[in-house]
Order: sequence, then C-alpha cells, then structure tokens
Amino acid sequence: MDFYLTALLQGLCFSALALGIFISMKIFNIPDITTDGSYTLGGVVTAVMITHHQPAYIILPAVIVAGGLAGALTGIIHTKLKINALLAGILVMTALYSVNLSIMGTSNLPLNSLPSLFSLLHISSDANHNAFFIVATFVLVIVVLIGYLLKTDFGIAMRATGNSESMIRALGVNTDRMKITGLALANALTAVSGYLISQYQGFTDISMGIGIVIIGLGSVIIAETLINWFKITSVWLSLGLVLAGAIIFQLVLALTLDIGVDANLLKLVTAAFVLIIVSLPRLKFGRTR
Repeated sequence: MDFYLTALLQGLCFSALALGIFISMKIFNIPDITTDGSYTLGGVVTAVMITHHQPAYIILPAVIVAGGLAGALTGIIHTKLKINALLAGILVMTALYSVNLSIMGTSNLPLNSLPSLFSLLHISSDANHNAFFIVATFVLVIVVLIGYLLKTDFGIAMRATGNSESMIRALGVNTDRMKITGLALANALTAVSGYLISQYQGFTDISMGIGIVIIGLGSVIIAETLINWFKITSVWLSLGLVLAGAIIFQLVLALTLDIGVDANLLKLVTAAFVLIIVSLPRLKFGRTR
C-alpha cells in the first residue's frame, strides 16, 4: 500500500508541473520545452538554499522567481526576436543546463539530513502520511490560486490570447506581454514541482529534468481526454482534472512496476502510455467517419 501512496505523493508533487504545461500548451498553444530546464532549476535553487540553511519562506519565493525568469526569457525570445516558440524553449532549456550546474557546483546534492518542507510540520507519525497532508494542502492552495487567477479579467485575457490572438489584440491587449507572463507563470509552477520533488526524494540531480516534460504532457493529455469526454467547460473542474491526471499517470507507472515490468523499461512504458492516451481519441474519430 505504501508503494501506491508513494506514487500518489509523486503525482501530487508533479501536479504543479502539469498545471504549468496546461497553461503553456492548452491556454497559450505554445509547446514549451523550457520545462526540462526550469524543473531542474527549481530543484537546484531549493537544494543550494537548503544546504545554506535558508528558511522556507525565502526558498519558495526564490524558486518561483527563478522559474518565472526562465519562462519569461523564453517568452521574450519568442515574441520580441520572433523565434519559433519550440526553438526558443530548446535554447533556454539548453542554457539552463549550464546555469543549473554552475549554481549547484556538482552533479548531485543530497538533502536527506537537512530540514525540508516535510519536516516543518508533524501531522502524523508516519512519514508518508505526514508528507501527504503537507503536499495535498500545498497543491490545493496552488490550484485555488491559479483557478482564481484564470477567473479574473487578466486570466480571461490570457485565455483569450490562446483562443483568438487576433481578436484580443484588436481589443487593445498586448498579446506579447500576455505570452511572456503566461510562460513565466507556467515555468514558475514547473520550478515549484522541482522544489517539491527534490525535498521529497531527498536529493537534487542535474539530470532530474531530462524527459520530465512527457510526465506533465501525459498528465495534461489524460485531463484533456476526460474534459472532452464529459464536455467540461468549468475552469475549476479542468484544473481538478489536471491534478487528477498527474496522479493517474503516476499510479499507472506504479502499477507497471508492481506487476513486474523491469524498471529499466520505465521510460519506454511512459512513452507508450502517452502514445496510447494520444491515439485513443483519434482512433475513435477515425471509426466514426
């Protein structure tokens, strides 16, 4: 049971990543590959500040700012230099590898013996149960904040920028600024995911972000499939399903390991699972024509 509880905890930690990809890909229609770098950046900033005994109320804002700057840089390259969004993300992601390595000074930084978010409160004597209450509360606050933001006039303008850029520009909205802000927000959330995971797993590794985008993308695709099936239009329900998608994705991977699949094949299973999720709706549409 603890095995699946661990998967649930990882799903909750990755939910901020899924929300970030949801904002960049589904709201702004921008395939942002900065994710791999900003996720690691969040873990790196967290690890370095924890090892320097910085308090939690300073670490989290620093992680948010670092991730936001990475996303804003991608947005500036895309909007101001008119470079393809995918290429802009790749350029920033590549640069962030060196930045992360320079900040951390080593390829791996252990955090096991140091205080973390999960040692601030002791709600339960069981470490996993304690971590669950803390992360669940943390993620719930994030979902509520993002939900309220998307319901404001600013949030509606963000959503309209992705739906019809020419229309919202005609209404006097600066779409370039909206894209930069949206990518900054998306990567700030991604960095928060790195912040949570690095503390939960007890270390930060320079390669922890490699291929991480597929986890967020898989979570968003699960959510999108459920949204389309149930014809959901509510922002709150959509965000809730993104959160559920992140958890479902990790539970499926946990089930895969539990039934005896070699751990070395986990990346292959992950890719295959995402492919199946993407293909099912299209196969269904193919049969109806």
